[in-house]
Amino acid sequence: MKAFMDKDFLLDSDTAKMLFHDYAENMPICDYHCHLSPKEIFENEQPESISQLWLSGDHYKWRAMRSAGIDEKYCTGNASPKEKFIAFATALQYAAGNPLYHWAHLELQRYFGIYTPLNAKTAEDIYEKANTAIAQGDFRPQTLIARSNVKYVCTTDDPIDDLKYHKLLAERDLPFKVLPSFRPDKALNINSDDFIEYIHKLGEAADIEIGSLPDVVSALYSRAEYFSECGCKISDQAFETPPYARADNEELNEIFAKAMLGGKVTRLEEEKYKTAIMLALGVKYHQLGWTMEIHIGAMRNNNTKMFQAIGADTGFDSVGDGAVAKPLSRLLNSLELVCSLPKTILFNLNDKDNTVLATMLGNFQSSEAESKIQFGPAWWFLDTMDGMTAQMKALGNLGILGKFVGMETDSRSFTSYARHEYFRRIMCRLIGGWVENGMYAYDEEILKEIIQGICYNNAVKYFGFE
Repeated sequence: MKAFMDKDFLLDSDTAKMLFHDYAENMPICDYHCHLSPKEIFENEQPESISQLWLSGDHYKWRAMRSAGIDEKYCTGNASPKEKFIAFATALQYAAGNPLYHWAHLELQRYFGIYTPLNAKTAEDIYEKANTAIAQGDFRPQTLIARSNVKYVCTTDDPIDDLKYHKLLAERDLPFKVLPSFRPDKALNINSDDFIEYIHKLGEAADIEIGSLPDVVSALYSRAEYFSECGCKISDQAFETPPYARADNEELNEIFAKAMLGGKVTRLEEEKYKTAIMLALGVKYHQLGWTMEIHIGAMRNNNTKMFQAIGADTGFDSVGDGAVAKPLSRLLNSLELVCSLPKTILFNLNDKDNTVLATMLGNFQSSEAESKIQFGPAWWFLDTMDGMTAQMKALGNLGILGKFVGMETDSRSFTSYARHEYFRRIMCRLIGGWVENGMYAYDEEILKEIIQGICYNNAVKYFGFE
């Protein structure tokens, strides 16, 4: 029996151990997509307890706790911090096969020096030890980011954001940079209940009176230029399925006017509106030299009762199964036809689309960038050992794995950087296994370049951070 999560955790060959310990383990981190709060990073407050650090806002943990039959008061309710931690530990002991089990123990080891397995029996003792470590040490956001060897943090920001905290952080002498990312989902979601209110706010932020679809585009362009001045190099947009339906300007303005009068637009009208906005944004992203991230496949807010009770992003989303290939191809092709396809990272949430996305890349590559069109890392529900392995295998089978931009946290937690270690161990196991089995040549110089590229170097070069 192997030791529990020791220094060679997941490294099942001599080559895997060499690749991880010699080349991957100490590489810096470029976290090019996350949901950390720039305000919290700037204010840099010490957490009061491990419960605040771990359980506040973490819908991954809440889903696991609910699945173990734990009452909502221990997730988002008014239970005490200690009660919530013990409830989470109780759920965790049954989470065999869930990456949460590994993430939690990696975080306990790396940030608290605690190597005891967490379960209902050990929860109270670990809670006290972790809180003692917090009371006697520095667990502020800036310290945790620096300790994790992070060099770039790209937050997710709405176009109307004034980026106040990004500007303040840029004035600080920090060992890492916090950069904004442009997330225009609220301007795209024409059928959302707050669309009219949001469009008015967008107009105010851009100092443009919005009365037509071209005005929406002008406002988004203005905000994109402002974001670019503040160091932004990445956009991000999320769709259950990629939009693609064309319409002329007259029809598009009619659709927009209908929505602004409070009318419900049809599904086809929604697609036409989103397509027009996305094509316009793609052109702007290309002009600015940005990367366009497209996250595909999340079916959100499935539980109406819980959405009404505690709101969005609380653990009631799941994987969609819509058609992806044709609309995505047409969207990318339309931008390519006008020489305005930006660098693009495609993320899927349903592993049925691994081959779809991995083959889509090759349709639109160019010498503008190495692997200009990227297959994004396994994300959210695919952020598992099997999911990460399957994504890298698909990319290796059908593309160029050695130019992959690697992992991001997609997290709201300041200790979630342990997920990069998890990814790196899985990557080294996979590539090391190919070498051990004679499927890839043993050339240490080339292997070093590949491993360190996927860990950090490829992303920094791809996004133009250095």
